[in-house]
Amino acid sequence: MAGGHRGRLELTWTNKHLRLLSDEDGGYTWVEPSDYRVAEVRLLHDAEAIGETASGRNRAKDNLLVRGDALNALRSLCELPEFAREYVGKVKLAYLDPPFNTQQAFEHYDDALEHSVWLTMMRDRLLQIRKLLSPDGSVWVHCDDSEQAYLKVMMDEVFGRGNFVGVVVWERTTTARNDAIHFSTDHDYILVFSSNRPDLRLNRLPRTEETNSAYRNPDEDPRGPWREGDYKSPKSAEERPNLYYAITHPVTGEHVWPHKHRVWAYSEDEYRRHVREGRLWWGRTGNYTFPKLKRFLSEVDRELVARTFWPASEVDQTRRAKQEIKNLIDADVPFATPKPERLMQRIVHIASGRGEIVLDCFAGSGTTAAVAHKMGRRWVAVEWSTDTLDTFTRPRLEKVVAGDDPGGVTEATGWAGGGGFRVLDVAPSMFAEVGGRVWLADWAVDRELAEATAAQLGYDFDADPPFAGRKGRTRLAVVDGLVNGDVVALLVGALAPEEKIVICGTAVDPDAGRVLRELRPGSRLRKIPASILAAYRVAQEWRETARAPEPEPEPAPA
Repeated sequence: MAGGHRGRLELTWTNKHLRLLSDEDGGYTWVEPSDYRVAEVRLLHDAEAIGETASGRNRAKDNLLVRGDALNALRSLCELPEFAREYVGKVKLAYLDPPFNTQQAFEHYDDALEHSVWLTMMRDRLLQIRKLLSPDGSVWVHCDDSEQAYLKVMMDEVFGRGNFVGVVVWERTTTARNDAIHFSTDHDYILVFSSNRPDLRLNRLPRTEETNSAYRNPDEDPRGPWREGDYKSPKSAEERPNLYYAITHPVTGEHVWPHKHRVWAYSEDEYRRHVREGRLWWGRTGNYTFPKLKRFLSEVDRELVARTFWPASEVDQTRRAKQEIKNLIDADVPFATPKPERLMQRIVHIASGRGEIVLDCFAGSGTTAAVAHKMGRRWVAVEWSTDTLDTFTRPRLEKVVAGDDPGGVTEATGWAGGGGFRVLDVAPSMFAEVGGRVWLADWAVDRELAEATAAQLGYDFDADPPFAGRKGRTRLAVVDGLVNGDVVALLVGALAPEEKIVICGTAVDPDAGRVLRELRPGSRLRKIPASILAAYRVAQEWRETARAPEPEPEPAPA
């Protein structure tokens, strides 16, 4: 083929280069990636604590129920130092049950999003989740046919195609829909990707009576029940000539050869061992043409690798999920799309261990958090709808903590109550736009301004007047007012000899910068909000230029 290769396999969509700003009513607006409304790191404000929780300074260690937009909440977990230390690179399982974009209207969220909006919304949240996943972690995304194919290709791009693990098919209903036009759809998909597939270790499932029922003992072998295993391989005699040999039929005494296109699965030495150990089965009357290998239940693993098809008989269906919610919450309108606790129990079991962190940024009725709590995991749940959180999510989790939730997997897990969680609110923006110009919001003053500014600059907020934070040997000072030479001298005078300072002020005297350079070289002076908004733009420009350019095509030979 003449010439070079250019381009890569990817999914494109309208406005893929932009970001989405979520509205209070659940809608979205397209904006540039550097727009302060999507680039800003929001604070997380304490709302209340239920049950057993840590002290305020250690609140990041609690189970967290976050009220607000998932993208803002995820970015806060990634960027606020107190939460980043606890969650970045440490989430073992992220489960997402987003709106499926089925062009239908649901009671508790708007599910009728145009494809490009849906893909961008999901892409932006998955990029944040990628930062939070541990090296041996995995993300499980629930969807249906409406976006499944597009979601898979988009997730290939976010996580890398080599980190694709598999697709679980869940039988969500066993009742046919008589109003279906072509097919009565009875399944959903769950796409599974790893953070780094070589490090991924998924837990196996315990054996059940049903899986053991395939093992019988028709010849009363003292080694116990067994099942038949194929003694032939899919290899041909041409591929594996050493596996093409004759064996002796124990009843007829004849030499038995395998087919040339399917030779024996075992070498001659292994065959002789199988004969000595009585592991070959030729049928009750010796009527088999080819032998079977006896595989004993006592010798197999006590646990099974999970299959990709999960029938309702094993993990329940949507009808059971709705009944679980009705039994717990007396709501005027039932939650439209809950998931059964047994389904989440299997996911949490396979993908995490006790004490590890489970994240759900589309919390809905709270099934993921409830099951994770009962199974001894730490959890973070995010829900943007205040009505959903107040009606379903929080009351359900309060019942779990109190031991007042007898249904679901309570009995299977031996749950009797305990623990607790903290409710956090995603803070409003520290900025406000008036007449096309961006100003500080009315609430961003004094201590609140200092805390919000520290968040944007990546400092731990620490109110230690006259400072507001520390990063290594650099101190942060935030002044809600004019920074002049006298203010600079006062702040520098409070520094230790080896320390530098970043001073942020809502107004800055032109001479203050010169004074700072003379008194403490290497320190910086910034005017807010202008310098923070500029930093968003610079960060985005750096990300754009940091992307590897596509190679130029090689010239065709003359």
